[in-house]
Amino acid sequence: MDKFMDNPWFIKGVALVLAFLLFSSVSDGTGEKGTEENVPSSQNVETIENMPVKSYFDTDNFVVSGVPETVDVTIEGPKSIVQSTKALKNFEVFVDLTDAKIGTQNVKFKVKEISDKLTVTIKPTSAKVTVQEKITKEFKVQAEFNQDLLDEGYVAEQPVVKPNKVEITGAKSDIQKISYVKATVDVSGPVQETISKNAKVLAFDQQLNKLNVTIEPETVQVTVPVKNTNKTVPINVIQKGTAQSGIVIDSIILDSKEAKISGIEDVVKETESVRVEVDISAITEETVLTLPVIVPEGISKVTPEVVKATIKVSKLEQKTLTNFSIKPEGLGEAYDILFRDPLNGKISFSISGSSETVRRLTAADFDVSVNVTNLGEGEHEVPITANGPNNVTLRLEKDLAKITIVKKDGV
Repeated sequence: MDKFMDNPWFIKGVALVLAFLLFSSVSDGTGEKGTEENVPSSQNVETIENMPVKSYFDTDNFVVSGVPETVDVTIEGPKSIVQSTKALKNFEVFVDLTDAKIGTQNVKFKVKEISDKLTVTIKPTSAKVTVQEKITKEFKVQAEFNQDLLDEGYVAEQPVVKPNKVEITGAKSDIQKISYVKATVDVSGPVQETISKNAKVLAFDQQLNKLNVTIEPETVQVTVPVKNTNKTVPINVIQKGTAQSGIVIDSIILDSKEAKISGIEDVVKETESVRVEVDISAITEETVLTLPVIVPEGISKVTPEVVKATIKVSKLEQKTLTNFSIKPEGLGEAYDILFRDPLNGKISFSISGSSETVRRLTAADFDVSVNVTNLGEGEHEVPITANGPNNVTLRLEKDLAKITIVKKDGV
């Protein structure tokens, strides 16, 4: 028996019988037993949404528009193949425009690299596409910056763009629509120093609609010089109107003597002061007023915008000084002066002002003179000039003096 089993022909015969039995148990698609692919209950339908669409055309010379980015694909067939295809998405939806002419046309969507055992339905089935000539043109870039982000007292000068020109490629109709090529600088405020940032370049039509074009380079370097125009200047008090009879304005004191201004650089540079205006015509007693700080045109900001003015007043008092000697000015050493009117060169004058001021003034606080420079011998009529403290009003009894100039004896 062992010898029989060791016979090679016996082993070959057993192997042949086993192979036949194995072959009989598996259907080859032509026998009575059906595979899963041919069993009606194993058929399946699935929809693959948002399947990307590829376009085939001459990208060097043409631009295509109107092809949707995605479509929905419904596949029907054997369950195992449907499920595998949906999971892997290992097929392609495309439009073939390799032979398309310039203009608008309808093209059908096609699929490739998908099992031929599947029925494929694409929605939409076609697209209305436009083929246009591709052109390239150079444009100058405009930099944009939101100046509202500048801090108080800071101004932005003309931006510098590097490179300041870009090449834009696209459909001829889109290139012809380009009205603006902008690089917008994106920053957060408040801005107090020069900005230097990369900014993306975009192309827009007349209505500021963004155009679908290719820009080279995509970004540019934008530098926006920022300067501080703040300046501190004194606040001057300007009196308006006339004080009421018997009332003297002693002082006007502001709670802030200086203001910080900003605005147009040249205007700020030329502005040496700002002012508040006080109408004294209605003031009869000590008063505190809130007044606006007035600035010249071109100053956009002033701090503070208002100030408080404390106005101190007193009753008007008058006093007369008599026998005050008039001094001659410019009289040569060889001459003498004789006063004929007022006699002996003595004059009286009255002063008026606040009672506190007037009471403490004496003759030493005043100076009365006549100027006789370059006057020769003889009789002359010359103006009388009086000087005194600014916070009083001085009134002479005479405005002119009658004098005689004579040569000294022995000269």
